[in-house]
Amino acid sequence: MSESRKPHSPLEQLTDRLFATERKPEDFRFDASVARVFPDMIRRSVPGYTTVIPMIEVITEQYAQPGSHCYDLGCSLGASTLAMRHGIRHTDCTLVGVDNSSAMIERCEHYIALDDSPLPVHLRCEDILDTELMDASVTTLNFTLQFVDPGKRAGLLSRIAEATRPGGVLILSEKIRFESDAEQSIQTRLHHEFKRANGYSDLEISQKRTAIEQVLIPETLEAHRSRLLAAGFDQVLVWYQCFNFVSMLALKAGPTDSE
Repeated sequence: MSESRKPHSPLEQLTDRLFATERKPEDFRFDASVARVFPDMIRRSVPGYTTVIPMIEVITEQYAQPGSHCYDLGCSLGASTLAMRHGIRHTDCTLVGVDNSSAMIERCEHYIALDDSPLPVHLRCEDILDTELMDASVTTLNFTLQFVDPGKRAGLLSRIAEATRPGGVLILSEKIRFESDAEQSIQTRLHHEFKRANGYSDLEISQKRTAIEQVLIPETLEAHRSRLLAAGFDQVLVWYQCFNFVSMLALKAGPTDSE
């Protein structure tokens, strides 16, 4: 979301201090307390996030097809939804944002209302595993699949691939793990240094990691690639990586691709 589109409500600009003091260990949840600080949290926690979001707009502009559906699955506060909204050049496209957190959807509605694009956005508060998908040209899973039960990921990706038009695309951004323990150690250390450079203390880093490690289950790049191809996509490529965070494109072959 560009600076010109940010709302000026103090509620939306709170600094993330959720893990700044000692707290009882519990699994991470996308509740109201997280929603209030989420823009600051994700910017300071996910390397490359401020690059990924505007590039979703660029990718959407290239792949959105007339009369199709575009989905942002796990839309949270709508940063990627708005990027897609500004990338869609066809007024007959249907843009749908889905999240199972009512607190996220409530604040997402706030951002959508302040945005200046005339394209309607249909927000749904539901589990993305239950979302009906159809006639899609662009679908985004922006740091969302990693929170889905690993046993249910293949089924979700198969449904997305089946719903995707020829020439359509899935944008999949994820935290990954590495086959090599040595590389995993290096990339994790660099990620923690990124957080420290953004003002997080060792206590905050440690407590957040404990809270999220049973909720966010990362996989290797090869696991993602193999599953996307098995799901029905024809090509998978990495378009962005920063430390242990990547964004991939999974494409369905169009008519000209098979000629």
